[in-house]
Amino acid sequence: MKNTENQSRRRFIESAAAIGAVGAFGLSHLLQSCKPGKDPAGLGRKLFLDKAPDGLPLKAGVIGCGGRGTGAAFNFLGAGNDLSIHAVADVFQDRVDNIRKKLKDEKNMEIDDANAFTGFDGFKRLLDTDVDVVILATPPYFRPEHFQACVQARKHVFMEKPVAVDPVGARMIMAASKQAEAAEIVVITGTQRHFSRDYVDILGHVRGGSIGIPVAANVYWNQSKLWHRDRQQGWTEMEFMIRDWVNWTWLSGDHIVEQHIHNIDVINWFLGKLPLSANGVGSRQRRVTGDCYDNFFIDFIYDDTVHMNSMCRQINDCSNNVSEYLRGTEGYTNCQNTIWNSDGSIQYEYQYPMDEAGEMNVEAMISPYDQEHIDLVTAIRNGESIVQAEDTARSTLTAIMGRQAAYTGRTITWEEMMGSDLKLGPEIITMGPVDMEVLVPKPGTSPLG
Repeated sequence: MKNTENQSRRRFIESAAAIGAVGAFGLSHLLQSCKPGKDPAGLGRKLFLDKAPDGLPLKAGVIGCGGRGTGAAFNFLGAGNDLSIHAVADVFQDRVDNIRKKLKDEKNMEIDDANAFTGFDGFKRLLDTDVDVVILATPPYFRPEHFQACVQARKHVFMEKPVAVDPVGARMIMAASKQAEAAEIVVITGTQRHFSRDYVDILGHVRGGSIGIPVAANVYWNQSKLWHRDRQQGWTEMEFMIRDWVNWTWLSGDHIVEQHIHNIDVINWFLGKLPLSANGVGSRQRRVTGDCYDNFFIDFIYDDTVHMNSMCRQINDCSNNVSEYLRGTEGYTNCQNTIWNSDGSIQYEYQYPMDEAGEMNVEAMISPYDQEHIDLVTAIRNGESIVQAEDTARSTLTAIMGRQAAYTGRTITWEEMMGSDLKLGPEIITMGPVDMEVLVPKPGTSPLG
């Protein structure tokens, strides 16, 4: 593997027939997810449950046993009664050992040796067990293949965002999502703002016309450096890259896709549509491993009239901001808990639970990380059809479109992304050398592919 700064990235392109575009960005899953608890006005004001109803015992398998996979496993276990983790799989033995120990120590739940799998094919062996639900929490590069396999195995799915790192993978998710709908498989994704009671309440007011016609949006995920791993003696190139995955575009999608998707997804969700094009800038200044950028600024254009300015940064000792902002003809909102009139006066505030002193207590609200799994279990036990995969794939592809605009310096259109054969990563995935050249993109010279 070669890693060279200030040169265009050479992409490995896999010729693949593009799966056709699948309709406009839909809101059906949002309205479906308003069950149980009716939404009589059709405005997205979901009535959340604090705990999933009792029903048939459900066994889950975890594919990807790092921090997020382990956290999701515990979120699932806390969603209701008669829930268990039955099988686990990860490329690395130490990750499998860690989640098994944590489940034993904190939940007195033991995973049989026969249901603990390692290696790149471990997910296949997990799917051969009798799990009912699969939690997908590997680096995003692996998500399309794993999700397709889950749908083919007729397993309900919770999968983390983003759901792909390139257009080919995003379209694979869209196609598998249609199959999941036909098979009545429940699919919940880790876009936790959809399961945050304050966001959903504000969405209902916006849908009801509280800010008038939306005209502009700003979204931010600016924070300090996330993390990295130094290569250790004995690690192959592949092991190093996977353990350091957030810093490699082919594994993470770059942080505009891996992290900033949350904020981008909120505006797609609130607007109920997708941008037609994107143009922007980005750079790499202080990262110490990998090939990702440190910052992006993207102008997404919806319907040639509404613009969303998107900013994300991972650099130490800079101003931090994680938020969304949507302005309309009659007011504006932070999308989370407050709506203002055009003159700046408060029109509406979400009422959080109260503490003993009569003060609002944001921390007392059920975590959206827990709510995702409460809704997952509820939908399975109530026989409801909720499949979020396609909508999350579309928000993922929106972020990919922004990334490619910054990498190339070009205006990139949605149609280009839906027809692109860009597929990242080496042709062969094996725990050894990585047969690909990695070059940091240089706008103006980097090809779209």
